[in-house]
Amino acid sequence: MIPSQVFFTKGVGVHKDRLSSFEDALRMAGIQACNLVTVSSILPPRCKIIPRHKGIALLNPGEITFTVMARIDTNEPGRQIVASVGLAQPADGNHYGYLSEHHTYGETDETAGEYAEDLAATMLATTLGVDMDPDADWDERKEMYRMSGRFVRTTNCTQSARGDKNGLWKTVVAAAVFIE
Repeated sequence: MIPSQVFFTKGVGVHKDRLSSFEDALRMAGIQACNLVTVSSILPPRCKIIPRHKGIALLNPGEITFTVMARIDTNEPGRQIVASVGLAQPADGNHYGYLSEHHTYGETDETAGEYAEDLAATMLATTLGVDMDPDADWDERKEMYRMSGRFVRTTNCTQSARGDKNGLWKTVVAAAVFIE
């Protein structure tokens, strides 16, 4: 099976039970009715990115659905949590791209999203033989990627939240969902 389409989605859930909080986050993301299988980081060649609403409409309850998913939860009041999936696509549509997942505490959406993009872009750059300075900051590396002419784009799907003030479980998810 090689997926021909992918869509990005995200969600937040809150509940007294940790698992139910995760289920609520999946509901908000629109992927709760699938049997999710997490996979590693490859965006197949010629895999088309489609809008979330179109992707969700193509899913069937109970189907085995492959995802690259970032997930994190907390029951600590006020604690910042963030989950992000980054994407790096090559200019050559016949070459595969990379997806990354990042989940952490205390970061902003922007910081976590840029980090996830950087992870994906770094993996793709090494595959494509793009010279880069590993000590350069993200903005400098982004410019190097652009100048190489070998990247179409980098992007991310990021979800954050603060822990529930009453100590309920809160979960955030971000996912790239593959469609065959």
